[in-house]
Amino acid sequence: MTVRTLLLKTTTLATLAALAACDTPQPPASPSPRAEAAGNAEVMYEAESRPLRTDTERYQKQPENPVKAVAQEPVSTFSIDVDTGSYANVRRFLNNGRLPPKDAVRIEEIVNYFPYSYPLPKDGRPFAVHTQTVDSPWQSEAKLIKIGIQAQDTAKKDLPPANLVFLVDVSGSMSDPDKLPLVKKTLRILTEQLRPQDKVTIITYASGEKLVLPPTSGKDKDTILRAVNSLEADGATSGERALRMAYEEAQKAFVKNGINRILLATDGDFNVGVADTETLKSMVAEKRKSGISLITLGFGTDNYNEEMMEQIADAGDGNYSYIDSEKEAKKVLQHQLTSTLATVAQDVKIQVEFNPATVKEYRLVGYTNRTLRNEDFNNDKVDAGDIGSGHSVTALYEIIPQGKTGWLADSRYQKAPAADGSKNEYAYVKVRYKLPGQSASKLIEQPVPARSIPLAQADADTRLALAAASYAQQLRGGEYNGKLDWNAIEKMAAATRATDPYGFIAEFQELVGIAKSLSSKQPENKGE
Repeated sequence: MTVRTLLLKTTTLATLAALAACDTPQPPASPSPRAEAAGNAEVMYEAESRPLRTDTERYQKQPENPVKAVAQEPVSTFSIDVDTGSYANVRRFLNNGRLPPKDAVRIEEIVNYFPYSYPLPKDGRPFAVHTQTVDSPWQSEAKLIKIGIQAQDTAKKDLPPANLVFLVDVSGSMSDPDKLPLVKKTLRILTEQLRPQDKVTIITYASGEKLVLPPTSGKDKDTILRAVNSLEADGATSGERALRMAYEEAQKAFVKNGINRILLATDGDFNVGVADTETLKSMVAEKRKSGISLITLGFGTDNYNEEMMEQIADAGDGNYSYIDSEKEAKKVLQHQLTSTLATVAQDVKIQVEFNPATVKEYRLVGYTNRTLRNEDFNNDKVDAGDIGSGHSVTALYEIIPQGKTGWLADSRYQKAPAADGSKNEYAYVKVRYKLPGQSASKLIEQPVPARSIPLAQADADTRLALAAASYAQQLRGGEYNGKLDWNAIEKMAAATRATDPYGFIAEFQELVGIAKSLSSKQPENKGE
């Protein structure tokens, strides 16, 4: 298993001075369109409303996955991704009356934000694989293959003991309402979930690092809460040194066969010491070998470094979430606590081989920074994403069947080779994974039948996944949405019939309405 630390970060005086010196006028933030889009509907996730300066936020470039011809490239390989930070970050923009930058929208994180109700595994494996093929709402002659993974669930009381390290940035700019005050609320929520067998360490950093709370049993909640409540913002930021200290403390309190996690809550703007993302990734990747994993929780606006937050979580065998409200903190660390903390399968890779007898072209929807070389699939030394207890993961492929008009022009000389495959299959799916703590991988494989159904007849999970993907693609400019517009996406979201115990889908439907309203008033932000 792994260890997680919580780290918080802020804007420095130097950064603020640079912003103050900027003579480029900033347009006033548009008034929130919530009332117009949602009437008097209850607001499920109300984030702090404040002007956004997207020019000071950093995002990794996210080009669309290219269309592939099956005759030339029949195999597609990628790592799973259980991050959900993009969804909440996009919500922050919309709730503040702005369309998000294109690169802030990662389609797979929008789709995987929701807890789907895929059937649980029944064969003793850590997860089950399910597929369904439907007619594409984006292109009349295309089909969409949904691959759904559902991990086995574990009750909180049955989890092994947890060793958690909270790494908290308390530098000066963390005094903003959406930074340290929200972090403290988040830590209180997690503290209430602790059991007597769990233990917590708290480290803060600003101009220097400080051990605020040595390893303390979860039964001593009052002691932990006093330490949390005492946190105050002051000083500069040296996140790299603090992160090293967090790993050292996690190693001292390491629980064999337990949950060992570092929870890092920050805006990611390290400004003292090592701040290069690639260097941090290398350090974190080396530390994960000790069985300590890293969860990153993003907070704040303006100087937010999402690129670093997402990438070091991936390198640290953890996951990335963006906390824009107390309710999002409850989702990540209360409603979905077991999936956040307990890993059931590691290095999970998916490889899909398309049948040239039935499929002409394909494209992977999202996962742009998670693609792997085909030879990486069987290489157990290549790192990939982990999946937590009870977690669901969804991936989508849009395909063009043979004989239909696709995206690519026909080649004059390179004709499709004769296919030997069965015409009863669209594709063959293989999923490789490791059990926690093991070095040799295991394999699950199954065919995708060459049949599809209308989207209206699909199960509720598939309809929700496609509505979420359509929403994300439209926010990215709608290159592959065809004639689908915001009105159609709004209808797709409204037609979702999945169960919604926590109001996630109702809130999603509201966000679609807000995005529609904003798109009609201002040009889409391409993030360029």
